Amino acid sequence: MLSAYLDLIRFNRPAGWLVLVWPTLIAVWVANAGQPSVHMVVVFALGVFLTRSAGCAINDYADRHWDGDVERTQHRPLVTGALTPRQALGCFAVLMLAAFGLVLTLSPATWAASVVAVGLAMLYPFTKRFTHYPQFFLGAAFSWGIVMAFVAAGEPIGVNALLWFVANLCWTLSYDTLYAMVDKPDDLKVGIKSTAIAFGDHDQRMVGAFQGLAWLCWAFAGWQAGLGLAFALGMGVAANLFVNQHKSIDKSDRATLFAAFTVNHRVGLVIFVATVLDYAFQLR
Repeated sequence: MLSAYLDLIRFNRPAGWLVLVWPTLIAVWVANAGQPSVHMVVVFALGVFLTRSAGCAINDYADRHWDGDVERTQHRPLVTGALTPRQALGCFAVLMLAAFGLVLTLSPATWAASVVAVGLAMLYPFTKRFTHYPQFFLGAAFSWGIVMAFVAAGEPIGVNALLWFVANLCWTLSYDTLYAMVDKPDDLKVGIKSTAIAFGDHDQRMVGAFQGLAWLCWAFAGWQAGLGLAFALGMGVAANLFVNQHKSIDKSDRATLFAAFTVNHRVGLVIFVATVLDYAFQLR
């Protein structure tokens, strides 16, 4: 039973958690001028893990009637019968309550902001029924932790916070479109909507376009936040990772598409490390 719950929350596939935690922690560092408390770092890192896990549970509940017809998802626990839909909903509720318990250790303003996070987490899995752009809703859900980081630090949601938010939104659109490209043939058969389908033959070009927009927003956000040499070097490495990612893709081979998706977390890691080093050594 435990192994089924671990499968439900993708415990053994941390890429989905890592692409979420790095931009959130970047925001924690920037919002606190490079000196976040240990408490805030732990709350946001653990909160990201819990909310992402909860998101996986509600996603599998929403897709339980489709996943059996998709090659990549046909062994998920709700498809095989290892867990029931009610158990998936229970898991979602417990994880979100645990995440909210963490939020209660922060400011009341952060409590209010967390309500939006819950709403986005519940809404996203159902958006693929009525729009070809569910990745946009996922991007908003994955980026809301950035807003919460600024709120928790007592900082206004100004241009800089919005730049980090938009950068992550664009990045999420890029890597989740890659993720959707893996399932594109199956999704077309069962009627699931996605940006990969909406973009048609231009899907990989659009991935590159969103990566470029994310990179520009990150660069401008870092400059506006006063980050310097270390951050600039990190952005150079991130650009190289994006380029190599595209070189590795063979659109006729699902394995290369999925591999390109899974290495995305390295981009976030590089920018996070560059941000931390820049604040630590004041490389202006």
